[in-house]
Amino acid sequence: MSVTHEKPGRAALHLARAASLAPSAHNTQPWLFVEEGHDHGFEVHLDGARRMLLTDPDGREAVIACGAALFNARIAVRHLGFRPVVDLLPQPGDSGHLARVGFAAHTPCTPEETLLADAMVHRHTHRGRFGAEPVAQSLLDELHEQARIEGATFQVVDDPDQLELLADLVRTAEEAHRADFGHTVELARRVGPYGVPVEACRCHPDTTALAGRDYLGLARRYVVPSRSRGGGTGTVAVLSTPYDRRTDWLRAGQALQRMLLYAAAHGVMAAFHTQPLELPEPRARLRTGLTAGRHPQLVLRLGHVPQPRTWYVPRRPPTQVLVHADARARW
Repeated sequence: MSVTHEKPGRAALHLARAASLAPSAHNTQPWLFVEEGHDHGFEVHLDGARRMLLTDPDGREAVIACGAALFNARIAVRHLGFRPVVDLLPQPGDSGHLARVGFAAHTPCTPEETLLADAMVHRHTHRGRFGAEPVAQSLLDELHEQARIEGATFQVVDDPDQLELLADLVRTAEEAHRADFGHTVELARRVGPYGVPVEACRCHPDTTALAGRDYLGLARRYVVPSRSRGGGTGTVAVLSTPYDRRTDWLRAGQALQRMLLYAAAHGVMAAFHTQPLELPEPRARLRTGLTAGRHPQLVLRLGHVPQPRTWYVPRRPPTQVLVHADARARW
């Protein structure tokens, strides 16, 4: 889906550029943005055509990604010197219209908001092992607070029994995905110039305690011995919400992005392992055995990247994702 118009407002263009830097599963970028004209408002919509139907059948991960894009838009509004006013799911009859962001009173950007805005271009998803330097406990405490601000819970998994349970659930779900031909085809289609760069997929997915996505079929070519797994895993954590509604997915995405930007500003990046959240039984086991009844939305590792990346993750330009309100009828 792509509808464009020629002269977007400067503020809307600024927000679209910022929102497009959000993370999304397999770089699907499942969003569209609408400007209401004269920079009066900015809308976040789900682009259902970009959702992965087998990996994300209920659209939960796509909505979380749009929530992350929404948070970037909020920070972009603050960077312009205004207070954002956010309305989630403003049209109950339109499940794809996820949020509207308006401009309220002029308020100078705070130092922390400037920190988050500056981190947008540096934040990136890591795949593979992290360096030996641990994530500071003080930073983990601050990430817990960042998530709490957005209505989510950031839980570090450091208990050996819980970590083993989580690793088993990730492994079980990943093996189920690898054994499903349709899923492997869907995943492979996300590798390339408009998805996940090939260079980012060349690390074997089984070198850390949590199994990774096998984009290139490396696990079929050679097996990493279990004794060689675990090094460079970093800090393992789960992000959860009290409920599991569409609004909670949006809040989870905003909490995730607030955390990721704050972490990136302090030299820490994240890797994602949400395979058990894509299957009903492993997700239910994770909820009862790990998150005390809260609904798990993201499984991630945090750490310091040992070497700077040498590739660029492509983003759709604003001309492909930003439309005018008058063009919505042509969707």
